[in-house]
Amino acid sequence: MIKIRMSIPLVLTLLFVPFILNTSFAGQPQTQITWFGHATFEIITPQGQSIWIDPWLTNPMNPWATSKKSPLNEIKKADYILITHGHSDHVGEAVDLAKKTGAQLVTHFELGKQLTNVFGFPKNQAGIQNLINIGGEIDIAQGEVSVTMTPAVHSSGLEHPKSHEMLYGGTAGGFLLKIKNGPTIYYSGDTAYFKDMELIGETSPPDLALLNIGGHFGMSPELAAKAAVAVHAKVAIPHHFKTFPILTQSPDRFIQSLSRAGIQSRVLTPGVPLIFENHQLKGDAL
Repeated sequence: MIKIRMSIPLVLTLLFVPFILNTSFAGQPQTQITWFGHATFEIITPQGQSIWIDPWLTNPMNPWATSKKSPLNEIKKADYILITHGHSDHVGEAVDLAKKTGAQLVTHFELGKQLTNVFGFPKNQAGIQNLINIGGEIDIAQGEVSVTMTPAVHSSGLEHPKSHEMLYGGTAGGFLLKIKNGPTIYYSGDTAYFKDMELIGETSPPDLALLNIGGHFGMSPELAAKAAVAVHAKVAIPHHFKTFPILTQSPDRFIQSLSRAGIQSRVLTPGVPLIFENHQLKGDAL
């Protein structure tokens, strides 16, 4: 039998190596935000939870769609699906995504019921605990993420798949996500600008605002920039533009308006993630 004698300092060093590695070299908790064109985003939390917002996966700006791949086949994981309102370019492939991944639905009550009763969203993945309304706040992802449904000035309705009549889609909304060890994110949905956006800025100013800028069905680029000011966003990102000829084709006016207001902006390339470390955009000076 071979006996190995170690000094007390060596023993203490070996005991504390894992602690040192975890605290000094593991880096900051990271949140990943990826735009997949139009109004579709995936957020991956520091704990690895996958949250999809308004998953119109086949939109013509999604690189998976333009490369002739099946967007649904490309997705390996989805834990939650958040839907702001009942329009086809926001509901998208939510039902098929849920069936494939087992993702839980987070939306307002009426839209959730229409999706399960008429469109086949799995009922066991659309429980009352995650069906909310304007002002409602819930915790998801084992408490890692707090979700509040914010007001939106917009419409909401879905075409019945057989009769083609317009079904009531409940009240349109947006989302405010507070991620533990990650950013606070405001997602506007398709709302018009409204003065009460200032309340978001007063109570929960977001590290990141994802704002529709396409006009016609929502905010113009200039009013979207005004929304970024109203909510006190640190960084603002445009969405819901260029998908159709009727929408704003360029984010330039949005970027210029934000620059004059002193707010950071990023224009994402579909499929390329943006990284936050804790509440800080990666690469920005602390």
